[in-house]
Amino acid sequence: MKIVFLDRGTLSPQTIFRAPAFPHELITYDQTGPEQVASRIADADIVVLNKVKLPREVVAGAKKLRMVAIAATGYDNVDVAACKEHDIVVSNIRNYAVNTVPEHTFALIFALRRSICAYQDAVRAGRWQASGQFCFFDFPIKDLAGSTLGVIGDGVLGQAVANLGRALGMRVIYAGYKGFSNQGSLYVPFEKALAEADILTLHCPLTAETRHMIGAPEFALMKRRPLLINTARGGLVDEAAVGPALDAGQISGAGFDVVMAEPPPQDHPFMALVNRSNFILTPHVAWASDEAVQGLTDQLVDNIEAFVRGEPRNVVGQG
Repeated sequence: MKIVFLDRGTLSPQTIFRAPAFPHELITYDQTGPEQVASRIADADIVVLNKVKLPREVVAGAKKLRMVAIAATGYDNVDVAACKEHDIVVSNIRNYAVNTVPEHTFALIFALRRSICAYQDAVRAGRWQASGQFCFFDFPIKDLAGSTLGVIGDGVLGQAVANLGRALGMRVIYAGYKGFSNQGSLYVPFEKALAEADILTLHCPLTAETRHMIGAPEFALMKRRPLLINTARGGLVDEAAVGPALDAGQISGAGFDVVMAEPPPQDHPFMALVNRSNFILTPHVAWASDEAVQGLTDQLVDNIEAFVRGEPRNVVGQG
């Protein structure tokens, strides 16, 4: 059985990709361009990919293909409907980032809430010596205890973030999705959450309903000048509106790990913000702790082995 991994370079080189426990030929590529996909999977039985796109016409041309194993949770880069039409199983990765994403979320929150990056930069610039005293107070420092954490998305990651918030003495509210009502007593209406939160953190999928769920009109409702944190998906926030919201003082800071275009082009609005003390952009690494990436890789091989046994798991696009 021939297995082709199209973008092995998207996983840490320290990660061990164990050999599947059945006779196979494994071919790996660090990267695969769109024009290379069809030829590289032409005679593959199983294709492994992370971010490489698998469109309908490529699926139709891969006559031997029987499984697509996605090395991620999201699968919008694969034409799942076309795979289903050709009896190709598509499996994804689930619940592997239950520690790493919440921890990264709070790393951003702590760094912004306590101005960690700003103070570090000031120390590098000699500000401590110039102050002439044991400390200086150039940037705001605020506790988390007693503040309100607004969580948008109540899945595994949203709940884990909420639990960490409660452990730190925060009041946690779940925000109902924009435009939805009657989501239950657990939820605060979307607009109310925007008005009450000291920190807003996003943990929901990118869909037609959630795209640009936060933009200029929503920033105008943020009465408490909250921090905005996005470790979920690029596109949930109108990225062009973040800089103006910071300039207007509608938010006190923003921490993003995801961008609609990755990597962002040099003229992306965020690239004009990266030198600001109240803005942090990390390169989509919230998921990427050593432990999480190894767990993802192990689950990836588990999915492949289960398919070959005739017991496919984590199958997407059913129903």
